[in-house]
Amino acid sequence: MAVIIDTLASRPRHPEKAHRPDSAVLRKPDWIRVKAPVSRGYGETHRIVRENGLHTVCEEAGCPNIGECWDKKHATFMIMGDTCTRACAFCNVKTGLPGALDPNEPAHVGEAVAKLGLNHVVITSVDRDDLADGGAQHFAATIAAIRGAAPATTVEILTPDFLRKDGAVETVVAARPDVFNHNLETVPSKYLTVRPGARYFASLRLLQQVKELDGRMFTKSGIMVGLGEERNEVLQVMDDLRAADVDFLTIGQYLQPTRKHHAVMRFVTPDEFKAYETVAYAKGFLMVSASPLTRSSHHAGEDFARLRAARGLRHA
Repeated sequence: MAVIIDTLASRPRHPEKAHRPDSAVLRKPDWIRVKAPVSRGYGETHRIVRENGLHTVCEEAGCPNIGECWDKKHATFMIMGDTCTRACAFCNVKTGLPGALDPNEPAHVGEAVAKLGLNHVVITSVDRDDLADGGAQHFAATIAAIRGAAPATTVEILTPDFLRKDGAVETVVAARPDVFNHNLETVPSKYLTVRPGARYFASLRLLQQVKELDGRMFTKSGIMVGLGEERNEVLQVMDDLRAADVDFLTIGQYLQPTRKHHAVMRFVTPDEFKAYETVAYAKGFLMVSASPLTRSSHHAGEDFARLRAARGLRHA
């Protein structure tokens, strides 16, 4: 389990959580366990990330799939710094007042993508409520830099909600990413405790707006389960996403970063994930990934190829 103190910065990683009582930690079932990252490919990816002074959500959020993905030289780059202006109860990314944007960061991301030889790359970010556009132009600049350095690479973005940032969605869509992802994260009834800085219907509207601006752009969203949600609530989220014409749904098990974060209420079984996947396909999603270790960017390249193929079959 991760510690609550960021020793490198000599300050609390999550100051807003420091005085919360410790929550119970459930023992992980066998199906949720992963191996420690030790491969040569992992080391090479780590080196390239460090040489370019970049952050990855793989590290900052403590993703359980980092060993597998980095061994294949797959990484999800996290732009606009490593400090978030939000304090979501599930998230392990640092909270606080971020620094100024690095104008050279888009170019560095482009260079790293080229060095890694990626066919598909995922770009995400911290929330930047302190910026007038929420960082939308920085996303656009990063997409442009990747196109310049690695023109054959397809680009998937995982954005914040750009809450109350007029024109932000239009700016990002105009940069023409191949996939526009924004995660709902959980069911509406859990927003107050799990994602208090966000609004469910604002996030849903963002995804709908992307399709209104560019009907051919693939849209994607994901939720975590194991936070105390009911099955019928998950099914309602599926219906809401389909009403917004979202193409791709991911569902994964919530894992508690520290005792100060929201507790895991239960571990959802592989059979339950399979049932969710079956229902989601029946509701009309082009692609569904539902498993205990599913994360937004896990197998993103392979999933994008399948997503394009699914659209082709539907319109054939």
